[in-house]
Amino acid sequence: MKNNKADMKDGAENAAPKSLNFIEAIVEEDISTNKNDGRVHTRFPPEPNGYLHIGHAKSICLNFGLAESYQGLTNLRFDDTNPTREEEEYVNSIMEDIRWLGFDWENRLFYASDYFDQLYEWALMLIKKGKAYIDDQAAEFISEQKGTLTRPGQESPFRNRSVEENLDLFTRMKNGEFPDGARVLRAKIDMASPNMHLRDPIIYRIMHTSHDRTGDKWCIYPMYDYAHGQSDYLEGITHSICTLEFEIHRPLYDWFLDQIVEPGAYRPRQYEFARLNLSYTVMSKRKLLELVNEQIVDGWDDPRMPTISGLRRRGYTPESIRNFAERVGVARRDNVIDVALLEYSIRQDLNKKANRVMGVLKPLKLTISNYPEGQEVELEATNNPEDESQGKRKIPFSRELYIERDDFMEDPPKKFFRLAPGKEVRLKYAYIIQCEEVIKDAAGNIIELKCTYDPETRSGTARSGKKVKGTLHWVSASHALDAEVRLYDRLFVNEEPDIVEEGQDFKSNLNPNSLELLNAKVEPSLKTARPGDQFQFERLGYFCIDPKYTSAEKLVINRTVSLRDSWAKISQS
Repeated sequence: MKNNKADMKDGAENAAPKSLNFIEAIVEEDISTNKNDGRVHTRFPPEPNGYLHIGHAKSICLNFGLAESYQGLTNLRFDDTNPTREEEEYVNSIMEDIRWLGFDWENRLFYASDYFDQLYEWALMLIKKGKAYIDDQAAEFISEQKGTLTRPGQESPFRNRSVEENLDLFTRMKNGEFPDGARVLRAKIDMASPNMHLRDPIIYRIMHTSHDRTGDKWCIYPMYDYAHGQSDYLEGITHSICTLEFEIHRPLYDWFLDQIVEPGAYRPRQYEFARLNLSYTVMSKRKLLELVNEQIVDGWDDPRMPTISGLRRRGYTPESIRNFAERVGVARRDNVIDVALLEYSIRQDLNKKANRVMGVLKPLKLTISNYPEGQEVELEATNNPEDESQGKRKIPFSRELYIERDDFMEDPPKKFFRLAPGKEVRLKYAYIIQCEEVIKDAAGNIIELKCTYDPETRSGTARSGKKVKGTLHWVSASHALDAEVRLYDRLFVNEEPDIVEEGQDFKSNLNPNSLELLNAKVEPSLKTARPGDQFQFERLGYFCIDPKYTSAEKLVINRTVSLRDSWAKISQS
């Protein structure tokens, strides 16, 4: 079968074939030997107990991408085996995120709960074969009896119950006769196994909790390790791709399949790849939920969160995340990816797509003293120098403007090429101006600059070629829109937030300056911008209209990423 990935060109007409990652190599080997009839069928199996994050995005791209490359299929399956932690909100958000990334599971939407009846029947089969038993001990005792990596486990006093007694107790567990935690069903494997997961793992526990999909039908629920492989089998999955922490679970995955699959027949196979670890970021859903519940962030979609919804609200594009996943690649060993690579990916994408506009984040009033009062003109500005098809736009120019406060210094150092008393700069798309006077308030704060302009230096005219070392962005004061601009920085100050001193937790590494709110002035063209629209503020960075808080009465703008590209510098060093 032809490998589409290997034939893809990367910009050049005759680019060399892309090398295969180790999972693609496995898939090609399976196809060549006609394993599972040459089928490629993957799945993305999230637990609906939180929002997806950038690590899940990598897994989504891998699973759906493999199927696309090898003319296969991908299922979306919710592993909904713990109703105490699952919510419909999470299900909806996960489906939205996958679609937004550009993938489609078509009609292959499944839930582990779809298979509860079959899983129960298989559990009865294990009991009848003498490979499962009811344990009356509390979970903490069972945990203690499992031993350690250097010490074998201790067999449960209930391990040798008769098949008849186990069947009776399990049926009564199903019928709701016992309270939560009173009994569990355990697989009977090997309490001396060097793999702790094979030391008689729990298969079912009692939970008198209503389930979103099955209601009150069940008061016993299967454990994830038990349900996962069997669900793969029922769906015809060929390549069950998990992150590396599940490698030690694979023998248990195979053991459960051994009990139901005939030798030589179809069976799924689990493969593990390194999970995505990102610097200055926590990826634990438990910790992300803690940030949300303690209102440290503004919900799961806070633009400082590594969630897909947070990245989307911040202005990241599906293409940038897919390109990021491609750049990261598929590895066998865990490592930490520099968050600068993610930022590089969105800069590369938006540089081509985002139109340029004028915005002043920290406004300082500038009056052109020799410009006629009441006169207004429209100047021509390029929308995107990377894409001529985006054309040009008109921006208003008048006597009173706003410039960036940081673009002026009263007593500048030698190589300060912006505005200072007596110095000249160019206003982008407009004229060369010179600062003549600095106006201060009673406290000594600079509140206005008085400047003069040279009317012969308008951009596009004969004298526009006059050389000055600085070019500033600006907005016309009488035409500018008010906007709340949110400058987001990294949520943590430590590159590895989980590394803390004794007695502290990851929140001790929170960045107190991860959000700065500014009252900005922006050009009037943004009046028609819609929530989610992306653009580049000239000289400042990439921004988007906040889809959560922007309204007819208030314009809220989020910074996606600054213009500075540290990853490009790192990669070239």
